Amino acid sequence: MIISIQYLYWLAGILLLITAGMILFDRTHPKRWSTALFWLLFAIPFLIGERLPSVVIGAGVVMMALIAGLGGVGRGKHAELHEKASRASAGRLGHKLFIPALAIPLTTVIGSVLLKHTEIGGVPLLDPKNTTFVSLGIGCLIALGLACWLTRDTPVQALRESRRLTEALGWAMVLPQMLAMLGLLFNEAGVGTAVAHVTTTYINLDFKLVAVMVYVLGMALFTVIMGNGFAAFPVMTGGVGVPVLVGIYGGNPAVMAAIGMFSGYCGTLMTPMAANFNIVPAALLELPDKNAVIKAQLPTALMMLVVNIVLLYLLM
Repeated sequence: MIISIQYLYWLAGILLLITAGMILFDRTHPKRWSTALFWLLFAIPFLIGERLPSVVIGAGVVMMALIAGLGGVGRGKHAELHEKASRASAGRLGHKLFIPALAIPLTTVIGSVLLKHTEIGGVPLLDPKNTTFVSLGIGCLIALGLACWLTRDTPVQALRESRRLTEALGWAMVLPQMLAMLGLLFNEAGVGTAVAHVTTTYINLDFKLVAVMVYVLGMALFTVIMGNGFAAFPVMTGGVGVPVLVGIYGGNPAVMAAIGMFSGYCGTLMTPMAANFNIVPAALLELPDKNAVIKAQLPTALMMLVVNIVLLYLLM
């Protein structure tokens, strides 16, 4: 392949490495040493992770957790554009500000649909297994170029903004990768089998409605714990969905799986563990209440769980 997803991993690692360096040399940063170390440890797997033993990567993850848990990830002071200058710049650019943002999904769609099977000299142009992600990365680079051209600024300023956003997100930026690994660990540890044992032993599943409620609410609960519906799905489906809803009550596997994932998404709306959905937006918008997004979504999530129970009971 000509453009591999590995290039994007290296690019992400380089950005994190630059961020760590900028923090390290910022003498005004309240926690520059520990914060720089945190982002350096996060950069290493992107840069040379495939060359390191798994135990080394695991030790780095544990060290990152300790640094974040002990409050070692701080946020420095950043020079911001004066409000009048910011408004003047926004007024000058107008709706052109949306061009870089819209370039990202447009490039992603073009790459995923039109360039998916494109070859040059018999070699795929884009990574066949990760066409969408590679297209997304290319779209981000194009958007960066357009943003620099529109604002008449330099890539150096983009690096400064990258550092500012990275520090604004803080340790929550790492949660998606951590939670994905947690789902694999739960699966390998046989948590689904344990859930099946607990539910069949302590909960009377002789009633179809009770079994449906256990599955739907269990999907939401495990998603709240793990922050990821995809991680919760094999646990609850292997423990309750397949052996009970399908095996005993003859439910439709497609309906069970679809409504089960939808229930997991309801759990996503209710948990800070889903940092990229609930904590990151609050940090980017600088909301005074970091749980404001969750509080706004909670009534909808609870209402949809009730609807999912009714739908699964009737359609299964």
